[in-house]
Amino acid sequence: MTTKNFTRDEMETVQEILQTDTRAVPPVLKQESIKNLGTADIPREIFFSPEYHNLEVEKLWKKVWQWACREENIPNVGDYVVYDIADLSVIVVRSKADKIQAFYNSCLHRGTQLCVNEGHTLALQCPFHGWTWKLDGTLAHIPCRWDFEQVEDEAFRLPEIKVATWQGFVFINFDPDCESLESYLENLPEHFQQFALQERFTAVHVAKVMPANWKVALGANLEAYHVIATHPEGLKFLGDANSQYDIYGRHNRMILPFAVQSPHLGIPRDPQAPAKAAIEYQGISPAKVQIPEEMVPRAYAAEVTRQVVNQRLRVDCSAVSDTEMLDGISYFIFPNFMTFPGVGQPLQFLYRPYGANPDVCIMDVLILQPLPPGMTPPAAKTHWLTPEQNWSDAPELGGLGLVLDEDASNLLRLQKGLKASAKPGITLSNYQESRIRHFHQVLDKYLS
Repeated sequence: MTTKNFTRDEMETVQEILQTDTRAVPPVLKQESIKNLGTADIPREIFFSPEYHNLEVEKLWKKVWQWACREENIPNVGDYVVYDIADLSVIVVRSKADKIQAFYNSCLHRGTQLCVNEGHTLALQCPFHGWTWKLDGTLAHIPCRWDFEQVEDEAFRLPEIKVATWQGFVFINFDPDCESLESYLENLPEHFQQFALQERFTAVHVAKVMPANWKVALGANLEAYHVIATHPEGLKFLGDANSQYDIYGRHNRMILPFAVQSPHLGIPRDPQAPAKAAIEYQGISPAKVQIPEEMVPRAYAAEVTRQVVNQRLRVDCSAVSDTEMLDGISYFIFPNFMTFPGVGQPLQFLYRPYGANPDVCIMDVLILQPLPPGMTPPAAKTHWLTPEQNWSDAPELGGLGLVLDEDASNLLRLQKGLKASAKPGITLSNYQESRIRHFHQVLDKYLS
């Protein structure tokens, strides 16, 4: 894994801010719910303890709703996706045109996995001995059935897992007595009425096994506090310390403003500079950027983004607000799903424990684009990166790959540093890291 080499100017800027930090402006908005979250340190052992990992499997992953795939991943009867988390494995399959089901991915004969990755099948057949189930989980065939007099068809249906859909996402829950997905999402459906992510398609899907606990990787994207040291090139057009953090029941939200300068840098000498930097970040040549004097620079940056989306996808975004076109609007759906419903930053992050090893995790990165008029593009197949590859080795991610590499460069050092620390826990800021504290408080309720 590579670490980004920052320019001399970027490093001088970071060092100056870290030494003084007198120009940072505290956020105006602070909700009462955030003030009352408490300030106790979080024990470091929860990020690498095998016992804690096992506790999470039993009391968290087997109890919560979790995003497994998108509906467009399985558009046709017989299409399936395998969702793995820890040592659990699930087949999510479209069993009928209007029905999606999920089953434990294990043959009821001797336990062989029935499916791997994603694909299409007419039946769920074990590759070892040929035991076969219909797409709805009913037993269809056993070779040498005469030798299994003890097997009753109804008792040998594939064990089913709860399934529900929302905004085009397919969620599963291992708990047969769980609350409904609608109830679990609390107030988020109301927030998402205007976003209509079911009218998006998966343009990009890249995944990688990361060298850190899933909670470590997740925490890296629950705050904008790290921009100053990890992404200093973004200070020119990111209002990192001006980000808004909102806490709900289980879930939370962050809004990271684009096309404004970081308060760490003070007031920009050129009022147009942050907007120009944001436009340049999209890959547009600075020579082509001419902001009219009568137009607010940030509004111009939003308009340029609308034009880019229209040129690429022929999608009219004239009715989409500036913040949806520009800002990083990040909703966190407990316990492991981060969705950015805006048009300009349409990312989806998923974090999962990988097998029984608490020192590694799977991170999925998706980009959901608006559907072009009259078209339904196929969902992108998952591009799995090897441990040796960087996110920037996935060209479909564009400039995002470099940003993810900067984040990834911290993770192994974080995982090792937590183990080596003489301090019993991690200390979080009151506001900028409030989403991390909130996540751990909700997690603790499940585990206790």
